[in-house]
Amino acid sequence: MGDVAKDLTAGTVGGAAQLIVGHPFDTIKVKLQSQPTPLPGQPLKYTGAMDAVKQTLAAEGPRGLYKGMGAPLATVAAFNAVLFTVRGQMETLLRSEPGVPLSISQQIACGAGAGVAVSFLACPTELIKCRLQAQSSVAGAGTAALPVKYGGPIDVAKHVLSEAGMRGLFKGLVPTLAREVPGNAVMFGVYEAVKQLIAGGYDTSGLGRDSLILAGGIAGASFWGFVYPTDVVKSVIQVDDYKAPKYSGSINAFKKILSTEGVKGLYKGFGPAMARSIPANGACFLAYEVTRSSLG
Repeated sequence: MGDVAKDLTAGTVGGAAQLIVGHPFDTIKVKLQSQPTPLPGQPLKYTGAMDAVKQTLAAEGPRGLYKGMGAPLATVAAFNAVLFTVRGQMETLLRSEPGVPLSISQQIACGAGAGVAVSFLACPTELIKCRLQAQSSVAGAGTAALPVKYGGPIDVAKHVLSEAGMRGLFKGLVPTLAREVPGNAVMFGVYEAVKQLIAGGYDTSGLGRDSLILAGGIAGASFWGFVYPTDVVKSVIQVDDYKAPKYSGSINAFKKILSTEGVKGLYKGFGPAMARSIPANGACFLAYEVTRSSLG
């Protein structure tokens, strides 16, 4: 089995594990990020992460925490296959000799290259996911809320295509690139650095599952800690109305969030994102490594 096929398979399994573990956290993150600024004298819809969980469970039941999962689940194979395959091919290009470990800086370069590739898959997928996740928090809020209730991922895609054409599915591509490129550069660099630290050298092949989970969890946390404000900008742009947009672009969204909510507005949903990143990315990297090694 070739290296590309191994990375495709292992990346798919890793992505599925990440999605199953982390999606409820992601739902709460997007709800907090996308809730509109209340009218004067009115409270926020959600006072925090736990309040968002309680309201979601009360209104929609446990299924509400998995809303929007259809879109990323349908594309998780492609997304993670591309991520790990591009990273693997870049490792091959940068490696001086077969089997020689890469430096941390080389791993960072591999992660950045993989981030560019996956951005074009992540943008339309996350736009659909975010609009499904956010519709309950923006509906009836007295602002430029979404005009329709979506029945599912396909319904979202149909509405977006009818309102804005194919370009509408790539709304938020710039902040997606600004998140995925540096985020994956840091994540893969940290992942290898932690593995080498635990192993006490470049050879990390003997690390156990606990060590892989730890390294993956820390790497995932580093991703979100480094690029979180960019993710907030991406989310508010992707749930923005097409016909009467509140934001004209990424910079405009960034400025408006800062002017109305301050720096804390750029970290809405940060708690759920960090709580999700450790177990979800730990599961992803473990599943990837175990699957990859089992393929020989």
